Amino acid sequence: MQQRSRATRWSYGHIIFALMALFAVLTSFSVAAATAVYAQHPRETVATAATYLLGPNDRIRLKVYGEPDISGEYEVDSGGQISVPLAGHVRAAGLTTKQLERSITSALAKGIVRDPRVNVEVALYRPYYILGEVKKGGEYPYRLGLTVLDAVASAGGFTYRANENKVYLRRAGGTAEEVYPLDAPVAVFPGDNIRIPERFF
Repeated sequence: MQQRSRATRWSYGHIIFALMALFAVLTSFSVAAATAVYAQHPRETVATAATYLLGPNDRIRLKVYGEPDISGEYEVDSGGQISVPLAGHVRAAGLTTKQLERSITSALAKGIVRDPRVNVEVALYRPYYILGEVKKGGEYPYRLGLTVLDAVASAGGFTYRANENKVYLRRAGGTAEEVYPLDAPVAVFPGDNIRIPERFF
């Protein structure tokens, strides 16, 4: 009876050890896979004012010198356009502010505005969203240069259940989550959905 009990304990010990080894392998594989995915996305660097591409729900501040009736704030609509007096509907989504300046200048020059001088800057970025194992999940205002770890800090930090090795990220306009390692500065963009997963132990 005592030998069977020892054998049972020995068997349980082997099972637990095997499960721990399997989990270590799976975790290592998951992080390696996340690193591989991150390596395939070199374009996803932290945005700057010069490189940021506008999208729906961004709000821009337009100044046309000598034209106070045109100057003001405009929101990029769901179709990616803004409606500017004397310029009509101008495509904004996918453009930098400098590119949009040129588009508006060209549109105004075709009308009654002579030699238009245009300045465009972002007045308000669309928000990003973070959920999962953070203390205060929800919607947060975006700022240039934001990374996933910055977003986690804004959300009160990780919970004790959080897996601090990886993050799931669904880009604005995307339909699928991708996994990224958290030992790299993963960039966040307006409209992104961030999910911090739970660890398994």
